[in-house]
Amino acid sequence: MKLEEFTSRFNKLPGAMPIWHGIVDVAQFRSLCEQVKHDGGKLVALWGSDESASGAGYALHVALVTAAGMLCLTLPVSAERPAYPDISDLFPGAGRMQRAVVDLLGLHATGADDQRKWLRHGSWPGNAHPLRKNFDGNSVSKTETDAYPFITVSGDGVHEIPVGPVHAGTIEPGHFRFSIIGDRVLRLEERLGYKHKGIEKRFESMTLEQGAKLAGRISGDSTVAYAWAYAQAVESVTATAPPPRALALRAVLLELERIHNHLGDLGYLGNDVALSFGFSQFWILKEDVLRLNGELFGHRYLMDRVVPGGVACDLDHRDIERMLQLFDHLEQEIRILKDIYDEHAGAQDRFLTTGRVTPDLAAQLGLTGLPGRASGQAWDMRAQFPCTPYDQLEVRMATHRNGDVAARVIVRFEEVMESLRLIRLILAELPAGALRATVTAAPEHALGIGWVEGWRGEILVALHTGKNNGIHRLHPHDPSWQNWPVLEHAIIGNIVPDFPLINKSFNLSYCGVDL
Repeated sequence: MKLEEFTSRFNKLPGAMPIWHGIVDVAQFRSLCEQVKHDGGKLVALWGSDESASGAGYALHVALVTAAGMLCLTLPVSAERPAYPDISDLFPGAGRMQRAVVDLLGLHATGADDQRKWLRHGSWPGNAHPLRKNFDGNSVSKTETDAYPFITVSGDGVHEIPVGPVHAGTIEPGHFRFSIIGDRVLRLEERLGYKHKGIEKRFESMTLEQGAKLAGRISGDSTVAYAWAYAQAVESVTATAPPPRALALRAVLLELERIHNHLGDLGYLGNDVALSFGFSQFWILKEDVLRLNGELFGHRYLMDRVVPGGVACDLDHRDIERMLQLFDHLEQEIRILKDIYDEHAGAQDRFLTTGRVTPDLAAQLGLTGLPGRASGQAWDMRAQFPCTPYDQLEVRMATHRNGDVAARVIVRFEEVMESLRLIRLILAELPAGALRATVTAAPEHALGIGWVEGWRGEILVALHTGKNNGIHRLHPHDPSWQNWPVLEHAIIGNIVPDFPLINKSFNLSYCGVDL
């Protein structure tokens, strides 16, 4: 089957986004993945579902993106032989996703090079799979010995440095094992999944309305992006059209989320090169944004503001004036701070050429989101597949090709300024009208996809509906799934003390891949 045939023969999901869904067999599944790779497309997400209640065994789902939009493939998998073709040779980022599907559902990728567990650790028995319908989510399993088989690098002068999983700060746990000679890193291997929260399993006991609150808490620094993607998925399966004013306000909230995260990161990146002045100044600006969020929208991090059908907040003329005044101040301060960062010899010495991911390697490994754009990967949902109101704004995508820490810093500066510009444009033409449309009940066995460009990259929420407006399966996908493996390559050849800087320049989510 050709890609052109897929978009003509299969179903376009309701909504403004160009998303097609179809059920395929093994040959079609592999062929379409190969075509997407050949045409310069990429993998967005891979997940499985238990369909035993309807007598259909299991299913594997893959979301792929091409220039035309998203292709969502569903491959039936038999209960007697729960296996499917490996695609990690085409999309290396699929490797850990496939390993997670083994841990959570017991579906195996035939021929995959890496068959080690990923999320399970010793928290539940190897023969138990939490996302199978017969697994009791309230059960408590006896902790087993983990004995994870890390890959060993040997040779004269090679040493190992284990870092984590518990860290000195408040970040979530992750284990990093460095193989080094002297100060130079030969190899890095990561191990995540230490705080598996069972979020995907929890969704299965919820209604669509109840799930909205949990969706906004999947990843605390991306609450707007996840809530909007969840709302899109619900609105798709219920044929709900949010009011124009609600869509405009959603974009304002999303760009505010992008701004405060980038400001915080720019401060941390200054801190990691001993530029404490930059850290304090950027965090003052971030605090200004968070306080304004709390005063205007009722929550510093904007939780529960985006809801299915619309939004749960509004702005009046006085609120808009306050926001615009802060933006003028932010823009002035950020320009000054950028000049300081650009001219600071110590900072630039640490930023330039450090943790470089070339455009070719980025394309091969599927680097996405902000670090992808810093390595020449011109993907930004707001520009390529814009939903309302982005389809009226002509978003200026920030891209660079150097792929080092310096490039990732520049992208952050440029995206903050672009977000300020976009919000000003939205507020100048803010539509009047309602804030929320009524969401009707969803049919059983429907699929809805939410797809939003968060500040890290594209967030996907795949919703499979169940009986009585319930959730049969929900898969929230963070761009960190694709980008964590690339971080292992970015550190190679660099010195160990540069790892915190490189890691912060990516700023990936631990919890986003531990659901």
